[in-house]
Amino acid sequence: MTTRTTHAPMADAPTYDARDAFAATLAELARADQRIVAVVNDSVGSSKLGEFQKEFPERTINVGIAEQTQVGAAAGLANAGKIPFVSCAGSFLTARAMEQVKVDCAYSDYNVKLCAQSPGMGYGNLGATHHSVEDIAWMRAIANMAVVVPADHRETGQVIRWAAEHEGPVYIRISRLALPNVTTGNFEFGRASVLARGDDVTIVANGVVTVRALAAADILVAEGVTARVLHMPTVKPLDSDAIVAAARETGAIVTVEEATAGGALGGAVAETVCDHHPVPVTRLGVPDVFAPTGSEPWLLDHFGMSPEGIAASCRETIEKKA
Repeated sequence: MTTRTTHAPMADAPTYDARDAFAATLAELARADQRIVAVVNDSVGSSKLGEFQKEFPERTINVGIAEQTQVGAAAGLANAGKIPFVSCAGSFLTARAMEQVKVDCAYSDYNVKLCAQSPGMGYGNLGATHHSVEDIAWMRAIANMAVVVPADHRETGQVIRWAAEHEGPVYIRISRLALPNVTTGNFEFGRASVLARGDDVTIVANGVVTVRALAAADILVAEGVTARVLHMPTVKPLDSDAIVAAARETGAIVTVEEATAGGALGGAVAETVCDHHPVPVTRLGVPDVFAPTGSEPWLLDHFGMSPEGIAASCRETIEKKA
């Protein structure tokens, strides 16, 4: 576990689109490594890969709106020694191409990098057909598949750089929601980082809600409650040592994620706590419903993941301590 402490960003802090880091880093890597290719499904614009396509037209494979073909083609490219980065809306990359993800990529253990664009409820105004809140739970269940959910622009670039060096299939979420940078240092695969220290409760978060977890910790500290904010970018393999330490040292855990409340990060944390050091765990996410139509920030608030909502869940979980 990497330990470092930062402060929740100011409301007027500059914000950045993680897709910019994805596209810029991929182009930089491609200049140095001829094996890197981008495989898209008529998604050059939404993936911000326009400049990549101009610079590397022969290494931009656009299969059109055919996600099963997209993933299958990427597996074939990996089998031929290429390093394919599949760029596709998270909802279609998982739900529509799951057989190819499971069989062609994971079962074959091919070196394919699955980059889910606008994941979670990033396409909020397009409704439930375009939400991909189930993706983390699905990907966690597939053998050989690493699952990474970066929190911001800075970490997204680091994750793409790591993925190019990592051997094996990877699922990475690339957010479209403009956010301040809250992570520091270097991304470490399979390791959590402490973004705020605390002894009364631990908030485990990743992705776009990490900044909200930090804001919740600020709300609580004003009340005399200290919350540890544990950023968990790698969902699989999970940093179980950091989770067990948090359970032992704070006695209460709240997980926050832009995904289903069961089976994703919250499920992984609850399983670990149950197996090694049982303490009260509250899982914030999307419950067993289809999310309504609305903007991504509104939907996060709707499901209790505003800073105030997270802080309230922390208070309730602390009261459950033995």
